Amino acid sequence: MPASTRFQELDYRKTPLGELILRRRTIPTLDNLEVYEVILGDAYLMSSLFTEVEQALSRLGLAAAKEGFDDKLDVVVGGLGLGYTARAALEEAQLGSLLVVDYLAPVIEWHEKEMVPLGKGLNDDPRCRYVHGDFFELSLSGEKSFDPEDAERKFHAVLLDIDHSPANLLHERHGEFYAAEGLEKLAAKIHSGGVFALWSDDPPEESFMEALSEVFASCESHVVSFENPHLERMSESTVYVATKA
Repeated sequence: MPASTRFQELDYRKTPLGELILRRRTIPTLDNLEVYEVILGDAYLMSSLFTEVEQALSRLGLAAAKEGFDDKLDVVVGGLGLGYTARAALEEAQLGSLLVVDYLAPVIEWHEKEMVPLGKGLNDDPRCRYVHGDFFELSLSGEKSFDPEDAERKFHAVLLDIDHSPANLLHERHGEFYAAEGLEKLAAKIHSGGVFALWSDDPPEESFMEALSEVFASCESHVVSFENPHLERMSESTVYVATKA
């Protein structure tokens, strides 16, 4: 595993989900590459060393949404992280608006204060707006939208990057969302023909595909490969893409 010559803790907060740390380090074996990392409790939430799958989530999800709509796309990203899913969404010319929902206020603050590399780009794009809220609570609510300014608003695509996988959750209360009944409540917030896409660090899961198939007209799983310098080999993650009838 590459050694570090420099570690810098940029922020430390106590949150309802555990201790949250933003740190920066350099990796000498990768030409002194500067890497940002987000750690929650004992888990690595995000590293700028691995961003291929987060970007693939946006590109695969929005490519599917574009098949059903010619007008501008209203999109939700669940989970801000280091901003790579959001930035990839903003690179889509057909995108009209982007709401980025995150439960952890410090993560939003890091971007607003431009403590992370992608903060300025997200802040400067008028299509992008942060929402401090619980993605899962909002998804399962029959009375609330992802947009706090419009309770009836629906979206063309919802892109989710929060839990490690549908079976490996940051918090057990998220489990309800991944069952068919939870997905039905999410689908009610998506336009007909719209898309739900999800990042997972695990291989495709048959039980989750079955739940998606109960709710959406079609669903696919895409295995995305990326180079892993820590393991000195390729690694794989999954992007699920489901389209509403």
